[in-house]
Amino acid sequence: MLKHGILGLLNYNDMNGYEILETFRHSLNHFWNAQKSQVYRELTALENSGYIQGSWVEQDGKPDKKMYSITDEGRVELAQWLSKDEKESVRTPLLMKVFFLGEKSIDENIAFFMKLKAANEIRYQAFVEADQSQDYYSDELQDLYRSMFWGFTISYGRKRVKMTIEWCDECIAALKEQKK
Repeated sequence: MLKHGILGLLNYNDMNGYEILETFRHSLNHFWNAQKSQVYRELTALENSGYIQGSWVEQDGKPDKKMYSITDEGRVELAQWLSKDEKESVRTPLLMKVFFLGEKSIDENIAFFMKLKAANEIRYQAFVEADQSQDYYSDELQDLYRSMFWGFTISYGRKRVKMTIEWCDECIAALKEQKK
């Protein structure tokens, strides 16, 4: 999936590795995490597969940078991936853990859900930055149609995080009631 995310970004515009990482951080990162090392490893694999092409650009007073562009083969790969039906993963590590939390005390579990809620409240606030990124990239790309889909992912992420916060409140309330 990471390869398709990179191909999708390069389909918008040629970028160097740093620009890919920054664009990823401001757009895809709220629903797909990737480390710097993973992105650079994937860039090498994509180039070796012929899906992208890298070329060195000289810079005055700075080290040369490698710019990547998507190839025709990369566009075909991206189009094929976009045409495939996607099954939503049923694997949710958090729920696997919650299923077995009965092995811990009520107080430990209240603390668990409070910590989870706090982390999601921080994530929820990060969607302000995501909205600003969508606006920025919409202006950069001059493509309102593509930008609309970035907005769809931001909306989904915001709703999912809000649901998790509400769910944590329900779990905490149930645990506090059990403690009585």
